[in-house]
Amino acid sequence: MSIQFNSGPMVKRHNYQQNAEMNITPFVDVMLVLLIIFMVAAPLATVDIPVDLPSNASTANPAPADPVYVSVQPGGNLFVQEEAVRLADLTALIGTLTGGQTDTRMFLRGDQAVDYGTLMRVMNTLQKGGYTRISLVATEELEP
Repeated sequence: MSIQFNSGPMVKRHNYQQNAEMNITPFVDVMLVLLIIFMVAAPLATVDIPVDLPSNASTANPAPADPVYVSVQPGGNLFVQEEAVRLADLTALIGTLTGGQTDTRMFLRGDQAVDYGTLMRVMNTLQKGGYTRISLVATEELEP
């Protein structure tokens, strides 16, 4: 006597193999998007006006023998050394003081009440005149 087992209809079993390869297409897509974002954002992070800011933590550099100070008062009044000047005449006056040496360091002193736009106009005028070594002058903060 033989026993037969009927397991029902014939079921086809697939033998799927595991895929051991990593799909890097989404990774490449994300990296390309990040690359484009950084390529667009990098030029926006640069500053066009070079400014040498003194550090309060280190000792102060010795002052030059004949420094050139440009001062801006809250009303927009502009002074070179102690002489009042208009913005249009600024580079001409500084040119006579420095003897035309555009590598002379300028010390820009602006009152706290002066708006940012006024200081930028003064700095742009100096830069257009060829004076790119501009230092901002600040008072040293006293620790409480």
